[in-house]
Amino acid sequence: MPKILYVTDLDGTLLNKQSRINEESIQIINDLIGQGMLFTYATARSLVSASVVAQGLSTDIPVIAYNGAFIIHPSTGKILSQESFGAEESQDVTDVVEKYGISTLVYSYVEGAEKVSWLTERENEGIKNYLSARKGDRRLRPVSKLEDLYQGDMFYFTCVGEQEELAPVYDIFSRDCRFRCTIQQELYRQEYFCEIMPAKATKAEAVRKLKRLWDCDKVVSFGDAVNDIPMFEASDECYAVENAVDELKAIATGVIESNESDGIAKWLKRNALTVR
Repeated sequence: MPKILYVTDLDGTLLNKQSRINEESIQIINDLIGQGMLFTYATARSLVSASVVAQGLSTDIPVIAYNGAFIIHPSTGKILSQESFGAEESQDVTDVVEKYGISTLVYSYVEGAEKVSWLTERENEGIKNYLSARKGDRRLRPVSKLEDLYQGDMFYFTCVGEQEELAPVYDIFSRDCRFRCTIQQELYRQEYFCEIMPAKATKAEAVRKLKRLWDCDKVVSFGDAVNDIPMFEASDECYAVENAVDELKAIATGVIESNESDGIAKWLKRNALTVR
C-alpha cells in the first residue's frame, strides 16, 4: 500500500467563509488522522494565525506556514525547515518598497521573537482589516519610525494596497530569480496582497521536503487559488474545490465540493489511505 501525504490549503479551501473549519470536517479529518492518515495544511498564514482558524484540528502534524517559508510542529513550535532572506536580498526589498512608498507588513525575528511590523502612518484599510482579525496577537509590532520597520532577521514581506499601486513591485521581484513574488486579491476583500519571499519559500518546495521527512510515496493536494498552482504541479494528484479559480481547475486532477460543503473531508472519507 502506498504511503500518501495529503496536504490542503486553508483559506477558501478547508476554511469556510467565516474563516473556520466546519465541525463535520474536523471530526472526519481528526478521525482519519487517528487512524494513520498523513495529513497537513499549507498556508500563507503564520502558525499563530493558522492555529486560530484551524482550532480543533489535530496538532499532531507538522504544518507548512508562510507559503512554505516554514515547516513547524504546532504542538511544540519546533521549526523543522526555514527559508530566509540574505542581507542583500532584504536590502533590495526594502529599497523598492520605500521607493514606491508601499504599505507593508514586515515579518521578522527581532531579538529572537517573531514579529509583524508596520509603519503606523501608512496604515491603509487592508492593513487595518488584517490587524482587526489579529487582536491580541503578540507578534504585532507597530512602529512610528522608518528605521525601526526593517529590523531583525526578515523572512517575508506583504505589501497591501490597490492592484495598480502594487504592480511595479510585483514586476520587479517576479523577474528576479532570488525571490518568489505573488499578487492576488485578498479573499472576500477589495485590496490586493503582493507577497515577497525567498525563492525556495514555496508550498511546492515545502511539500517535497515534508514528503521526504515522512518518507511518502506520493502527494495528494487540495486548493482554491493561483498561489496553489506550484503545489498542484508538485503533487501526484490535485483537487480544486468547486469555488476555486478557473486557472487552478484547469490543471486539477478533479473538482470536488466547495469549502462550504466540506468538500475535502468528504473526499478524504471516501478515498484516503491510512498507514496503520
